[in-house]
Formats: sequence, structure tokens, C-alpha cells
Amino acid sequence: MVNIAFFDAKPYDQVWFDKINDRHKITYFENKLNATTAGLAKGYEVVCAFVNDDISAPTIDLLHSLGVRLIALRCAGYNNVDMKAAHGKIHVVRVPAYSPYAVAEHGMALLLTLNRKLHRAYNRTRDFNFSLVGLGGMDLYGKTVGVIGTGKIGRVFIDICRGFGMNVLAYDLYPVTDSGINYVDLDTLFKESHIISLHCPLTDETRHILDSDAFAQMMEGVIIINTSRGALIDTAALLEALSSGIVGGAGLDVYEEESDFFYQDLSGTIIKDDVLALLVSRPNVLLTSHQAFLTDEALVNIADTTLANVNEFFENDNIVNEICYQCDSGKIDGSCLKERTGRCF
Repeated sequence: MVNIAFFDAKPYDQVWFDKINDRHKITYFENKLNATTAGLAKGYEVVCAFVNDDISAPTIDLLHSLGVRLIALRCAGYNNVDMKAAHGKIHVVRVPAYSPYAVAEHGMALLLTLNRKLHRAYNRTRDFNFSLVGLGGMDLYGKTVGVIGTGKIGRVFIDICRGFGMNVLAYDLYPVTDSGINYVDLDTLFKESHIISLHCPLTDETRHILDSDAFAQMMEGVIIINTSRGALIDTAALLEALSSGIVGGAGLDVYEEESDFFYQDLSGTIIKDDVLALLVSRPNVLLTSHQAFLTDEALVNIADTTLANVNEFFENDNIVNEICYQCDSGKIDGSCLKERTGRCF
């Protein structure tokens, strides 16, 4: 049995982890993991963390000093982890794929809702306002969608768009060979797309991939969809593009500074983030709280894979879902230590 400190716990997490777990002792903490709360992990060998936990060097150093051996991310992205700080101290595993359908379908839901003004129609009819003024949209059939990132989620989203009869352009630093996907450069994608949907990880290369220069190349009225990471978009530039009419609508499941807000009920507080307040106030912006993953199937897969990662760490030399550290100290003679030993260190 392994003691697991589970941070940023929500009721929907606990339900599925308790159903699947039959070996370990899990203690659920509502607190997000950061350098201040990491002390709660004293006496635990494993920390389970999520997308908005702050797993920077100070947090890692404190966890290491407390004897934590493994950080088990219950998500795919790991841009919130200082991987170089973790190297040689704490192993980090993730859930590389839980349900690409959940995220891709949510992206299409955002697009459909924005385009046909379903959120506005819902609010109107609850007040018995049955006017159609201002609720017009466009046919998606025949329109061009630009998909940035063609991993599993991006490819599922492409399949959905093709089902609507849409033309698909795609951009990826690492194109999928023999996929039948029409890859183009970013400039072409920006200029020719009626809709642009983001499905790539957040890296140094993709941070603010949609900035003021990118928006300046887009056709007037373009719809932006983001179900990946908030910092893929320069939010200040997005607000300017919304004001100018270049962007006709934005469906966002993520936000650059979401860690202070998302997954909490703040309805009784004054939000001091002016950028977030402006986004929410726009009638052509649809913001959801990083919920694209939230289906029963995805939650089951997250719990199952996370616990399997923990079991594998303590039972096997190889850790399939360990994150590659990609640092100089993790290589000998140009080869990866993980390839040699099954672990990064």
C-alpha cells in the first residue's frame, strides 16, 4: 500500500478514484499544490496533482525534502512542472490520453454554441423573449477550419469537422505522415480559415502562437476555439481583435491566468482580473472553466491510468508514462537514459 497525497481534489475526482482504487491510501486535499501547501505531503510517498497546481522548483524541493518520490499528474499537460528541477529528485508521470473525444467534442460544442448564439437564445427564452434578432449564424458546411496541433485530440476534431462538410487546414511542428491531413504553414492557415481551433501543447514555441501579428493576418469575423492551454493566446491581443471585429467570436475553455479562478465558485466575490472580466462581459465570448475533459469516460481513464502509473513506479523498472526530462544531465553520449534503463534517472 502506498500513501498518496491528492491535491486540488474535487468531488468528481474522488468518486472515480475511490471506485477504482483497491490498494492504496489516498488522502484528499482541496488545496492546490504549491510551495505553501506542499508541507501537507509530509509522510506521503506520492503526490497526485492537476493542471493548475504550481509544481515549480520551490515546490519540488520541498516535496523532495519530505521524502516524496513520485508526482503523478492526473492530466496530459505538464507545462506547470519545472522538469529540470525535478530531474534527479522526483519522478513525474502523467496521463497522456484519457479521452480525445471528450475534448474534441467540447471544442465543437463551443463552436456550435457561439456560431448559432445558443447561449444567448437560452437566456432569452427563459425570460419568454422569443425574438430572433441578433441570433444569426453561418453554415459550417463548406467553411474552412484551421486546426493547430494534430495529436489525438486534434485529429478527432478534424474528423468531426469533416463530418460537417468543412474544409480542413492544419499546422503542426511534427506532421502526421500518411494521415491525409492538408498541412499548411501558419500564415496560410491564418489567412484562409473561417475558424481556428487550438489543439497543441504549451511550449516555448507555441506560447502566444495567436498574438497581435497573427490576428492581423486573419479574415474578418474569424472564430477562435481554444480547449488546450490559455497561454497559447495573447489575451490582450485577443481583446483588441474582438473589439476591431477581426475576431467574430471566441470559445475558450482555458485562460492564461486561470489558476487563480478556475475550479472554484467565485460568484460571491469581486474579480480583480480586469482582462478576465472583459472577456466574460463580451457577448461574443463563450468561456467555460477548463471542463472539456469532464466526461465519465475521461474521468474513469484518468483515475485508472494514474493509479496504474503509481503501481508501475513501485513494481517495475520501466515507467511507460514518465515524462522525458530532456535536459543535458539526462543524457549520456547523446543518448537518453530512459531508453537505457527504463527510467529517466
